[in-house]
Amino acid sequence: MGIGRGELGFAAVVVLAYVIVAMVSAQYRHDGIDRMMIVAQRVLAGHLDAPSLAHTVDTAEYAGRYYIAVGPLQILAYLPFAAVPALQSNGGYLAGLLVGIPTAWLSLPLARAYGAKGSTAYWIAALTSFGTLLFYTAVVGNFYYLAHVESFLALVLFLIEWAGRRRPLVLGACLALSFLARPTTLLAVIPFGIALLWQRRDSVRELAAAAIGFAVPVGAALVAYGWYDWVRFGSPLQAGYALTYLPQPGLAARRALGVFSLEQLPENLRLAFLAPFQTIGKFPFIKADPYGLSMVLVSPALFTALWAGFRNRGAQLMWIAAALVAIPVFLYYGGGYVQYGFRYSLDFTPFLVVLVAIGSSRWKGPLERLLILASIISVTYGVFWWGNFEFIK
Repeated sequence: MGIGRGELGFAAVVVLAYVIVAMVSAQYRHDGIDRMMIVAQRVLAGHLDAPSLAHTVDTAEYAGRYYIAVGPLQILAYLPFAAVPALQSNGGYLAGLLVGIPTAWLSLPLARAYGAKGSTAYWIAALTSFGTLLFYTAVVGNFYYLAHVESFLALVLFLIEWAGRRRPLVLGACLALSFLARPTTLLAVIPFGIALLWQRRDSVRELAAAAIGFAVPVGAALVAYGWYDWVRFGSPLQAGYALTYLPQPGLAARRALGVFSLEQLPENLRLAFLAPFQTIGKFPFIKADPYGLSMVLVSPALFTALWAGFRNRGAQLMWIAAALVAIPVFLYYGGGYVQYGFRYSLDFTPFLVVLVAIGSSRWKGPLERLLILASIISVTYGVFWWGNFEFIK
């Protein structure tokens, strides 16, 4: 089946929007030195630590060395740009675009794979590409956000494969990559692994082959991440988040309750669902709270995932996966700072997008499209707010 004008048009819109907004963001933002580029340069020289990171936010000291508490996939994405001096200053933006644009392109086949038809598929693709925090995280050149974009891409590839051939090795590889970017997404292995093996329960040979194919890449990723942490912090179970320097007293106080704790749940639920805009005395008269903003205000169209219901087995699987991945997100001590929205929700957003597509057969009228437009406007505002435009300060 060839690529039609609609697909080409959508792909072109994605490229233009992402590239233009990234260029504008790069022009107006002044974040100083990209610390991940420093780390990438050190990696090219054979080191994971960087002395110049001392006493900077989210930097952990161990045995007299300083490391940023981030996953390995972010560093890998930076390496090509660190190797070329002319690309180093904009490496963060280039990395975000090179991962974010393909993710947005794939949102159209993702929507179609789960039942969205005709123009509805384009609306859901527009929601995914421009009305979720994928857009925000892909275009602002932030190495923290790059992890979310990488994980989102891996999960979209996984979900497309799940809707199609369901090759165990491919499925395992996609989840392994997602884990290397965002470890919380590893919990999706549980429901999908059980479902994959259950489908092959009548043949011991097929079941064993599927288990091995699915488990090998996931296991390899666990070993790789464990080695990465052991080299940095002397333990495969120490990712550094409990050791990092936090200049914000609020975040430091929350971490003191536990990196993962039930005591974090009330505040994270407030940030994810209840946190409002702040008011200011000039246009546009509102600004986001840098600690978080309700998903209802950021991407209201995602709540049409409820249209998928809970009886369909495919929908049940997506709800279970989203809920499991959300558990460590809501138990974690901080949802991020500075951020627009509750960006850790990106860990389970791909499953919600699939549920939106499954439920699209129940769309009744203009409501869903209006919610998508509202989501696009909100996220676009978030990009400008994050870009530190003068009129939003």
